[in-house]
Amino acid sequence: MSIKQRSQEAIDLLCDLIRTPSFSSEEDQTAALIDQWLKARGVRTKHFHNNVYAVNLHEDPSKPYLLLNSHHDTVRPNKAYTRDPFAATIEDEKLFGLGSNDAGGPLVSLLSTFVHFYAQEDLPYNILMAASAEEETAGPLSLSGLLPELPTIDLAVVGEPTLLDMAVAEKGLLVYDAVVKGTPSHAAHPNEDNAILNTVEVLEWFKNVQFEKVSETLGAVKTTVTQINAGKQHNVVPAQVDLVVDVRVTDAYTNEEIDAFFSTKAPCEMKARSLRLRSSGIPLEHDLVKAGQAMGMNTYGSPTLSDQAALTCPSIKLGPGDSLRSHSADEFIFVHEIDAAIDTYIELLDRFFNAIKTQNS
Repeated sequence: MSIKQRSQEAIDLLCDLIRTPSFSSEEDQTAALIDQWLKARGVRTKHFHNNVYAVNLHEDPSKPYLLLNSHHDTVRPNKAYTRDPFAATIEDEKLFGLGSNDAGGPLVSLLSTFVHFYAQEDLPYNILMAASAEEETAGPLSLSGLLPELPTIDLAVVGEPTLLDMAVAEKGLLVYDAVVKGTPSHAAHPNEDNAILNTVEVLEWFKNVQFEKVSETLGAVKTTVTQINAGKQHNVVPAQVDLVVDVRVTDAYTNEEIDAFFSTKAPCEMKARSLRLRSSGIPLEHDLVKAGQAMGMNTYGSPTLSDQAALTCPSIKLGPGDSLRSHSADEFIFVHEIDAAIDTYIELLDRFFNAIKTQNS
C-alpha cells in the first residue's frame, strides 16, 4: 500500500470517529468502528468493555511485548465552539472536530502503524495495539483496567499530541481533598477560629511549598490549589473550608513519599483520592530513545497526564498534534501531521527493531 493510501485510510477513520460521539464511558460506538476497521484489514481483535486490542499475527509468547496505545474517548465540547464538534470538516488542511487532536490523530496513526507491522514475521517484539477508553476520566475501565487482561508489557509507545517530539517522562498526579477546620458560630458574635480566615495561612503555605529534589527531565513537583468551597448562609461562620489540591509528581519521588509529606507537614487535613497515577518514563540510554534521537526528535518531560501513568514499564509519549489544542474550542489537527506521524512511527519502530536485531546477531 502506498503512503498516500495508508494516510487517507487513517484520515477517513478519524472522520468517522469524530462524527461518532464517544464521551468517556460512552465509547461503545467508536469501539465498534475501530473493531470493524481493523477486521477489514485482516486483524483479529479482542474487546475488554470499550477497549479494543489486538496482537500481531505471528505472536511469540517467548518474546517481549511492545504496546502501542492511544484513546478514543473525548471530553464534552465546551460552550465556546463555533463549529459543529461532530462535523469532521477539512478546511485549509485542518481537520476540525472534537477529539481530532486529542487523541484521534495519534490513535489512527498508531492503528495504521500496527496494520503495517501486523503480518510481518521475525519481529524482535510482539506488537500489541490497544485503543483504550475512559482516558479522559482515568476511569476503572481505561488502560489501567485493561492491563490485567494483557500479557506483561515490556515497552510502550503512548499516542498523544506532542508535535512529534518524544516525551521521555511524564508527571504523575495526586488529587487531594483538603479540609481547613474552624469553630462554627453566628456571624454577629466574635470568633477567633474562623475557618475561612484560617484558610489564608493555609493557602500561603501551599503557595510556598517546595520539594527539595528536582527531576532532570520533569523539573520540580508542582502543587496547585484548584478549588475552594465554604459556607451556605451569610450569617453563619462555617465549620470548615474544603479545598482541592492538584499535585504533579515527578520521577524524583514516589506517590507514597509525596503523600507521607502532606500527611505530616500540611497545615490542614489532606486525603488523596488515589495513589495510582504515577510518574512514568524511559531511560535516555534506551534503544528506542536513541532511535528517535537519530531521527532528529527532540526529547522532553511532559507535565500533562495520559494513560502512560498506568504503565510500569519503560514508555514514551509521541504523536501528531499539539497539546495546546486539546480540549479547546474548534479543536483541529493538520492533515499533514497525520501523514508525518504514520511515517515517523514506522521509521522509529524499524530503527528500533533493527538495533535489537543487530545486538542479537
